[in-house]
Order: sequence, then structure tokens, then C-alpha cells
Amino acid sequence: MTDPRHAEHATVEMWFDPVCPWAWMTSRWLMEVEKVRDVTVTWSQMSLAMLNEGRELDEEYAELLERAWAPVRVIAAARALRGDEITKPLYDALGEQIHRRGEQDPAVAIPAALAALDLPPELADAASDSSYDATVRESHDRALALVGDDVGTPVIAVGEVAFFGPVVSPAPKGEAAGRLWDGCLLVAGTDGFFELKRSRTRDPIL
Repeated sequence: MTDPRHAEHATVEMWFDPVCPWAWMTSRWLMEVEKVRDVTVTWSQMSLAMLNEGRELDEEYAELLERAWAPVRVIAAARALRGDEITKPLYDALGEQIHRRGEQDPAVAIPAALAALDLPPELADAASDSSYDATVRESHDRALALVGDDVGTPVIAVGEVAFFGPVVSPAPKGEAAGRLWDGCLLVAGTDGFFELKRSRTRDPIL
């Protein structure tokens, strides 16, 4: 069996929703993987609000999803202005506000993230502009076409194989991140493999 640490270069695509703390943790893990394995990550959008359309939700989660429209639209607007290369920096800047600083109000988090990247402040107007939803939905639907609709964020694709997760807390660093990646490659390379799961016993450790 080939040691996965010496596998050929892999291009990984990760779909995220900026408000999802679990996707944030996975993105931090993949950043570590890029340091210790021959991996390049590309970053794409999906939407928890879109994923849960038409579903009965408790009031608190429904409020979260209503707020979740704003950052995905703003990223779509920034991509239209600056191209795909702005996706990850803006995701990082939004995550700094939402996850590290605990700022849940999009009207505060979005302008702060834009300012951190010297992006035009008027991009914040996209938060309430549903014309960007079609662009987000195109990326979102591409993820679901690979992995199905009974998942959440994050979604990761390696070649033609995609899966939900991994869901980790805290995000592994260094060689520990690499070993988790190796394991993901192994299971993803097994024909007919679908799921490993256990109950979460801790919150995101950011």
C-alpha cells in the first residue's frame, strides 16, 4: 500500500458557509494540511440557509439561517468584483469576526471584514441583495450533486470523491493534521464507503 504522505499532488475543494463553526474548524485543519502534505485547497461557497429551505427548524436556528444569507451574498459580490482569489481571504476575515470575536451581527461583522481587506465598503450592500443567490446556489448545488443533500457544511471533494466533514474540535495541527488527511484519503479511496460517525461531545474549540 502506498504511503499517503507520499501520494501525488492533490487538489482539494472545500465548500463552506461563513457562519458554520464546524466548517471554520475544518478550514483551519486544511490550512495545516497544506503545510505538511502536497495538497492545494480551493474554496467554494455553499449555504446552510439554502440547504434548510422548506424544513421545520427551531426558532434559534431559523434566526441563525436568516443572518447567514448576508455573508454568503457579500462573498459572492466580492468574487464578482475581484475574482475567485478573494474568496479565502474574505472567508478568513469574516471568520475572524464571527468565530474568533463572537460577532454575530452581520451589520457589524461584514463591514469589519471588508475593512480588514481594504475592500470597498459598499460591498456590504450585497448582504440584502438576493440577486447574488443564483451564483451561490450554483456552487451550492455542485457540492450537493457530489455528496447528497442529507449533509451540512463543510463538504470536501478530492477528485471525484466528496464527503461531509471531517468535523473536528479542535483543528489538528502539524503532523496530526497530516495523519487525519491521510485517513480521509484512505476511506475516500474505498469503493462503496459512505459514512463514519459518532455523537459530538464538545463544542467547537476555536
